[in-house]
Amino acid sequence: MTSKETAGQAAPLRGFARMDPQRQRQVSSLGGRTAHARGSAHEFTSEEARLAGHKGGKAVSENREHMAAIGRIGGRRLRTQRQAQPS
Repeated sequence: MTSKETAGQAAPLRGFARMDPQRQRQVSSLGGRTAHARGSAHEFTSEEARLAGHKGGKAVSENREHMAAIGRIGGRRLRTQRQAQPS
């Protein structure tokens, strides 16, 4: 994709979004290495990671339709697995 839809018109991509994915990875990787070398990179503590996961899970679980869809998919997979097992 080379453009974004903005109010019905295609706006040209600029900067990072215009780079090919491989070049984006290279630039991101270099930035990460530099930040760690300078000591300015943020590293999550286990408590911060736990809270972030909880926050994300809470946001997803508030969407009841989404959760119902996930449950249906899981139920189908379980039923398929049980049917495939020899008795």
